[in-house]
Amino acid sequence: MAGHSQYKNIMHRKGRQDKLRSNAFAKLGREITVATKAGLPDPAMNARLRLAVQNARAGNMPWDTIERAIKKASGVDAENFDAMRYEGYGPGGVAIVVEALTNNRNRTASNVRALFTKYGGNMGETGSVSFMFSRVGEISYPLAKGSADALLEAAIDAGADDAVSDENGHVITCSFEDIGEVSASLAKKLGDAESVKVVWKPNTLTPLDQEKAETLLKLVDALDEDDDVQNVFSNVDIPDEVMAKLDG
Repeated sequence: MAGHSQYKNIMHRKGRQDKLRSNAFAKLGREITVATKAGLPDPAMNARLRLAVQNARAGNMPWDTIERAIKKASGVDAENFDAMRYEGYGPGGVAIVVEALTNNRNRTASNVRALFTKYGGNMGETGSVSFMFSRVGEISYPLAKGSADALLEAAIDAGADDAVSDENGHVITCSFEDIGEVSASLAKKLGDAESVKVVWKPNTLTPLDQEKAETLLKLVDALDEDDDVQNVFSNVDIPDEVMAKLDG
């Protein structure tokens, strides 16, 4: 459980940084574009677009910006993006999965590989580390939605696998295939979630000392700052005492 808590701490730490970056809306808009082109331009009729819009709103994207993104993606000359996944090892043997949406595969692959190399990592083939993760749905709610017991009960009733609560909020997990049904069921009882995402959840964790943890965070930051990169996941476990030094 301690390892899981530390993994969540890193993700929340990254989440706060993401909000400050100027390219946050661009990443959200790119997901809206891909979701719109994959189905109908109506969130009510397109589950992926509905999730993309919900997460854009959670990221404070204005409605008019969302509507413009959908309208632009519906045009015949809309830009096409390919979903790519890159895998490799970072400092200390930490497994890393990088998800990207790109209009130039060669550029993105070259940039991601260069960052792995710069920070002492190695990019591998597809499947080289993803077997160490589980593809799951993650639905987040703020603490104000209720007690840990209440959220766990709601999660079980909705068909989710688990619910974990801490000072940052409630995180409900479910199978990748059930994310649409579970999130819809929870919304009826709890209202809209803060976010509904498909994530790579590590099955095992890799502990790091302070020096390697610092380098890993630099790698994750650099990857996340790339315009084409949408998400970065790792199986890092940073002990409390190391985290305290990093935050200090």
